[in-house]
Amino acid sequence: MRTYLDFEKPIADLESKLVEMKKLAENSNVDVSEAVRSLEISIDRLRHEIFEDLTRWQRVQLSRHPDRPYTLDYIEQMCDQFIELHGDRTVRDDPAMVGGFGEIAGQTVMIIGQQKGRNTKQRQHRNFGMPNPEGYRKALRLMKLAEKFNKPIVTLIDTPGAFPGLEAEERGQGEAIARNLKEMFMLRVPVICIVIGEGASGGALGIAIGDRVLMLENTWYSVISPENCSTILWRSWNFKEQAAEAMKPTARDMQKYGLVDGIVEEPTGGAHNDPADMAQRLKKTILDTIAELAQLTPEERIDQRIEKFCSMGVVVE
Repeated sequence: MRTYLDFEKPIADLESKLVEMKKLAENSNVDVSEAVRSLEISIDRLRHEIFEDLTRWQRVQLSRHPDRPYTLDYIEQMCDQFIELHGDRTVRDDPAMVGGFGEIAGQTVMIIGQQKGRNTKQRQHRNFGMPNPEGYRKALRLMKLAEKFNKPIVTLIDTPGAFPGLEAEERGQGEAIARNLKEMFMLRVPVICIVIGEGASGGALGIAIGDRVLMLENTWYSVISPENCSTILWRSWNFKEQAAEAMKPTARDMQKYGLVDGIVEEPTGGAHNDPADMAQRLKKTILDTIAELAQLTPEERIDQRIEKFCSMGVVVE
């Protein structure tokens, strides 16, 4: 059963009527084809109207939609073959971070990304998409493996943040993320980073240093979530909408400020409305970007990568 967000309620009402109308046609031999067609057109028109003028908070909500495709969903749709690799060779395997070699239209790539769960059991197994230090160390191990075999790296970012638990801190959460930042700057192969859902804090940044950093249209990328920002500023979650407007964390905002390199447009209604179409758009973007980056030497890519991130922000001496 499809899940609708609050602002999608008008669409839900019309789609409910459409289902009822089709059932009526099946049960009573009444020709309602014209009415069905008219209602479908109305639904498409309404969906375009709603999604053309979304607020920042509504885009944050879409990034967390329970039906939205996750990393393994995109891997299944995009890859002709995929071999998942496990473990950081130090502590254990972290199910919140997945990765392995995949073949996309004949091109072998290393795909790494955070993975959330669909139901309660899966969410607990995946730790709600919040990696531990061993997750980031696994990601770095796989990146180094890709570099060894001269294969491009694609990271898919979707996390509410790195796991903040005591055991994660004891095993060096900050050090693991910091090491990833340093090492990703120096990778000699093309690195493409794509925010497919939530891009929160260092948990996202730990796999987001690349030659091209892209965002899907209805995603967000920031040091803190709107709810936590609201809690700090107003001592309440009730001002999350105002916090989202002030933070400007959406893909359009990030591109405007030069913090990401591009936006991958989603199907009308969001990625969850047509996951297959979204996967094909992402696949084309990845292949086109790899072809573009292949024209540069490793030294040129590293120099441009460093320059890109060093030019972000404002420095006052």
